[in-house]
Order: sequence, then C-alpha cells, then structure tokens
Amino acid sequence: MTVLVTGSAGHLGEALMRLLRERGEMARGLDLKRSPFTDAVGSICDRSFVREAMAGVRAVLHTATLHKPHVVTHSRQDFVDTNVSGTLALLEEAVRAGVTAFVQTSTTSVFGDAMAHRPGQPAKWIDETVSPIPRNIYGATKLAAEHLCREIARNDKLPAVILRTSRFFPEEDDSAAARASFAQDNLQALELLYRRADIADMASAHLLAIDHAAEAGIGPYIISATTPFTQADLPALGRDAGAVVRAHFPESEALFAQRGWRFPETIDRVYSNRRAREVLGWRPDRDFRHALDCLARGRDFRSAMARAVGSKGYHHQVFVDGPYPA
Repeated sequence: MTVLVTGSAGHLGEALMRLLRERGEMARGLDLKRSPFTDAVGSICDRSFVREAMAGVRAVLHTATLHKPHVVTHSRQDFVDTNVSGTLALLEEAVRAGVTAFVQTSTTSVFGDAMAHRPGQPAKWIDETVSPIPRNIYGATKLAAEHLCREIARNDKLPAVILRTSRFFPEEDDSAAARASFAQDNLQALELLYRRADIADMASAHLLAIDHAAEAGIGPYIISATTPFTQADLPALGRDAGAVVRAHFPESEALFAQRGWRFPETIDRVYSNRRAREVLGWRPDRDFRHALDCLARGRDFRSAMARAVGSKGYHHQVFVDGPYPA
C-alpha cells in the first residue's frame, strides 16, 4: 500500500518523499507543481483528482498548504479554498478509500495572539493547553482544517493526527528587523532553542504519526526541537535572554564570538514538545546543543536532508526587500 504525500514539491513534502523512498516504501507525491518528487500534478481542490490519487493509499501525509508568506499575494478565498476545502476533499476521500492514517500538518501559527508578548514580560510557555487565537487568514484556515480533522476522525472513524509544526524552512526570516539584526545562520541556530526544528526531525515526526495514528489520538502535537528551557526561565527570557542562553551553555559565548554572532535580547515564547515525545515517541536529534557541537567542529548544524532539500522560496517573483512582499 502507498503513502500519499501532498505538497511534494515543497520543503516538507520533498523531505518526506526522500525519506520514504530511502526506506523503500511506496510513496506518491501530489502537488500543483511538477518536481522530481511529484507523481500526480493537480489541485487538492479538485475532488475527482484527489479521488484518483487516493487509489491504493494506506496513509496520507497532508503538507500541501498556502503559507503565511502568501497572505499578501493571495486572497482570503484562496486560503479557504486550499487550506480548508482542499483538506476537506482529502479527508472525505481518505475515508472513502479506507485510509488507516491521516496526518495533518498544521502550524504553531494557529496560536497567534495567544503568544502576544510585551517587552520586559516573561516569555510565554506554549504547549497544547494554550488556546489558539489566529491573527491572520493563514492561522485561521489552518485551525479550521484542524477542526475538520477532528470532526471527521470522530464521526467517520478516520485515524488522524494533527502536528503543529514550528519553523523548519531555510529561507531568511520574514521580519525585516530580524534580518537586519542577525546573520541567517545565527538566527536559525538560536531558534532551535525555542521555535525551530530541523526538517529531518520534522519528517521523522510525521512517519511516527502514521505508526501511532490508531492509538495516539488526534492531538494536536507541537513539533519543535526540544528546548533546554523550563518554565522557571520564562521571566529572565523576557528581560535578558542572552544571559539565560549563556548560563545554560557557557561555551556558546566563545563560539558565537568567533563568528561575530549575537545573542538575543529577549525571547517571547518557548514551544514545548513534551506531548509529542511522550505519546509519539519522537526524539528530535538536532537541537541547540547539537548546533553548538557542530560549530565547535566547524560543521554545518543542519542535517543532510535540510541541505538536500535546500531553499525553495514561496513565490515565483522576486521582491525588492528580502524574500517576502511585506
């Protein structure tokens, strides 16, 4: 039986196709874009196309989506069509095909304003008990897709798992202020402390979700590198995050100085992956400690998978001010 990967031309979709092929598993890539990892070219909004692609499928890894960087270039209706209606088509056709595991790739962006932070205040501890408050159409439609998964999982008995992924893309930050303040590698290494995971670890979490879909429950599960911080660190992270990082990792000061890297002034939130580790048995390999070990050895802290997938961008056009239109 086959694993269907939607969004196979994207970052995570390609990583999943690579991993499945490496393991010798039958995988079918689906995307609007042609790529070496796309077997079926078409839209998830096309019900007949989805039905055909679902033939012989045992599990679905649904990564296809319009992302946050598309908010400026696409309409709200585009987001509803892809992220909500497209997900509904996949869910219903998965039920019809007798699929035994459906993994919905969601995002920590659904938390939105629940993560709002004021200068000097403690960082927010973000786990699955925090109620999402989406701040844009991206977060709103991803949360709506989660609700569809829950409804169909309950009423149609579809084994489903929702994974709320943190950052894993290699592109520059969407914040002009962040791009101006930090070198790209510097910023992404720091994000492993609280809001990022390597794409190889993201992919392994998705395959574990297939394996445990029947007994794990729908979740959601936050998928982010294991943080070294505890809730006791939150007040200090909101005031002087650099001091907290240096206290946890004294060797980081010299390693950063060698490269001219900076420490963060503040950290506004910390994602906890505890539920994913306990229930799914997920063990991400690449955290901030791993990054420091790689720096000490003069090696890239990103995985071979991350380097192979590389940067894809989100838009066909090139914008004047960085990788994003706003």
